[in-house]
Amino acid sequence: MRKTLKEIAQLIQGEVIGDGSIVITGVSGIKEALAGDITFLANAKYAPLLATTAASAIIISKDTELPKACAVIRTENPSLAFARVISLIAPAEIKHYKGIHPSVVLGKDVKLGKDVAIGPYVVIGDNAQVGDKTVIYPGCFIGQDTKIGASALIYSNVSVRERVSIGNNVIIHSGTVIGSDGFGFIEVSGKHHKIPQVGTVEIGDDVEIGANVTIDRARFDKTVIGRGTKIDNLVQIAHNVVIGQDCLIVAQVGISGSTVIGNNVILAGQAGLVGHITVGDNAIVTAQSGVSKSIPAGAIMSGYPARPFQENQKAHAYVHNLPKLFDTVKELKKKIEELEAKLEGK
Repeated sequence: MRKTLKEIAQLIQGEVIGDGSIVITGVSGIKEALAGDITFLANAKYAPLLATTAASAIIISKDTELPKACAVIRTENPSLAFARVISLIAPAEIKHYKGIHPSVVLGKDVKLGKDVAIGPYVVIGDNAQVGDKTVIYPGCFIGQDTKIGASALIYSNVSVRERVSIGNNVIIHSGTVIGSDGFGFIEVSGKHHKIPQVGTVEIGDDVEIGANVTIDRARFDKTVIGRGTKIDNLVQIAHNVVIGQDCLIVAQVGISGSTVIGNNVILAGQAGLVGHITVGDNAIVTAQSGVSKSIPAGAIMSGYPARPFQENQKAHAYVHNLPKLFDTVKELKKKIEELEAKLEGK
């Protein structure tokens, strides 16, 4: 698709500075961009690249210094604006399944909405419901009494167990399992006896779940993923966990049972949370942190065990200075010994 810079600026509600008649034919990162491409700058550490990029235009924030090399579009949020441009200049060419493949196995009283598409070898259990315009890729399993909303997109080899509820506009990537049994056992005489997990999972609208994620069903009530939350690949969410709205859960995070997470929380990669704690709204847990206690709203936690970010940074600085401190103590010890020897001589 070819659009002038002025046309793009109108679509993303930005301000053109420079030649608005430039024709844009592609999108690229600021390092890789070539003539005809539009790129963006959202992180100040890449600002030096403004002088060297070969892009024909750059989307920048309103407080970024203007580059001399090319035209710009100024916006409030360059990242969001660039995402919209990508959909305009380089639209996705993925063609989803249409219709219902003959190999699909449907249970009794399954209800399918309008324009549902189901690929080969999908199995849907009794009394399940699938909303309008939902697409289910090959090899998926949808358990009995499960409800899937409208315009959902479920990629290959996803397993959704019985009595799970999935909202509208949900995306689930390949290999994910939703509604598997929670990890609950009672030890009696050295043997582990399984505790039945009779609850369910409820996933809100506009949630996206990455590949190979596991979300366990609750023991009695429900495990909840709130509206608009985005979950990266390889995340484990245990039974009875409640996650609020618009959270970001990054790859390899593990959340233990009955933990409650507020709205707009960020859990960075490989963070681990124990069970039965709460994480307040707008909190951030940095990568590889181990959270063993509840976190107040708005806090930034880091380290293992997790503690306030600035406190953890100080602790790391002290650890890095240990070799220097050791040398200092060694010198002081030597001087003390020399002073003691002199005093004994007198």
